[in-house]
Amino acid sequence: MSQPAQGSTKPVLRVRLVFFLVIVAFFMDIIDASIVTVALPSIRTEFAASIPDSQWIYGAYAITLAGFLLLMGRAGDTYGQKKIFVGGLIIFTIASFTGGIAPSLLSLVVSRSIQGIGAAMTTVTAFAIFIRIFAEGPERNKALGYLVATLSGGFAAGAVAGGALTTFLGWRWVMFINVPIGIVAALLCQRYLPGGGGWLKNQHLDIPGALTSTSGTILLVFGLTNAAGVGFASEWTFIPLAASVLVLGLFLFIESRSKAPLVPLAFVRRGSVLTSNALALVLTSIVGGIGFIVPVYFQNVLGYSAFFSGLLTLPPALIFFVVGGWGASRLVNKFGAKRTLLLSSGLISIGTILLTSMSPNGSAFVLMPGLLVWALGASIGFPAVNMAAVAGTRPGEEGLASGLVSTSSRIGFPVGLAILLTIASAFDPPAAGSTGASISAAGVVAGFQVAEIAASLIGVLGFLIALRLKDVKPSWASGNWKPSEPVRQ
Repeated sequence: MSQPAQGSTKPVLRVRLVFFLVIVAFFMDIIDASIVTVALPSIRTEFAASIPDSQWIYGAYAITLAGFLLLMGRAGDTYGQKKIFVGGLIIFTIASFTGGIAPSLLSLVVSRSIQGIGAAMTTVTAFAIFIRIFAEGPERNKALGYLVATLSGGFAAGAVAGGALTTFLGWRWVMFINVPIGIVAALLCQRYLPGGGGWLKNQHLDIPGALTSTSGTILLVFGLTNAAGVGFASEWTFIPLAASVLVLGLFLFIESRSKAPLVPLAFVRRGSVLTSNALALVLTSIVGGIGFIVPVYFQNVLGYSAFFSGLLTLPPALIFFVVGGWGASRLVNKFGAKRTLLLSSGLISIGTILLTSMSPNGSAFVLMPGLLVWALGASIGFPAVNMAAVAGTRPGEEGLASGLVSTSSRIGFPVGLAILLTIASAFDPPAAGSTGASISAAGVVAGFQVAEIAASLIGVLGFLIALRLKDVKPSWASGNWKPSEPVRQ
């Protein structure tokens, strides 16, 4: 395949503007995740929905987001990142508005699923653009740190804003808040984002690979989302999961025979691509489960308001902002991704164990040490695993690398949620001598504690996977590294 030349060095102002637009795309996704999570109890009350039914408000979004990431990443490589990026912003904005005016739970879930498609288009191409404008090495790591810091601020802002909007204006405003941001972002991107076609000239998108990868991933996440509500033994879980195995197996067969595969298998085997993607899945699975358990504990067991529950996320978010934004890139530059991820996995395991101190009549502040240690580990782990996953990316592979690690991360959320909620449901015996509501609270907390122990063991698995990373220490850590091409600043 032919690839265009890298081109001249871009002005500092233009690169900063493009970087800002990349941040906006990620910001919309992350703020949507945190803002909707806080509003879930209020949405459930208005539509008289059960907890399993209400989880589809997030589950529908997660399914389409995960399912379309790989396809949209490769579509950006083929047809141009700008086209996919701007189209995704428009779809996301329209779906946010229709979600805000949804008259029923079903219509809200449909809008959320369309939102997920738009988010897949924007986030995967945004990260591909990010990879292109910053050369591999300290500059990319530093910029990724800034990106993480901004997104951490967005997560905290989403949690607080979600609580405030839900409390004072109603949950519908957590959907409407995306509309002005999306309109402004789409206008700016149309005007200032560099245009042009894709890197992959004279190559069409691998349609059979696209269909099987997308449908297989959707079936997988659909089955896992069902597992979180009805368990793995249900036909609503078992059948989609079995079908996903067959479809994804067909996808691998197609890719091994295709002349222009959606995912070249040689790329997956290169360096630490496979290992880092497996680690991304493991780390995000812990976040997916714990991120659901803690807000439910705060609001449904301790009885905190949505607003106060959102405020309690600020200390961990501050850890993400400071350590993830500035500390993670320094650690990777000095010690390499492998050592950084070993430290991250260890801290995540310790933090989740400390969360078992929760009790039916306890306080959120008892959990704060565990949340802070957990946040410290995750804040250095997520930037490091993304750095490892895109290391060695060549022109024309930006969307591919971005799509793979984004898909791994997104699948991790429902995996963790399904596993930990299944464990929590199986280990929720009532406390001896308890009656009425106290039985329910004691049983829920007991199940959550077992799930947190399981999450800690998953963190140990992450530690073992990190041991297999090949990039023990990057070439630039010696201080003598020079980039092989100009960093476009």
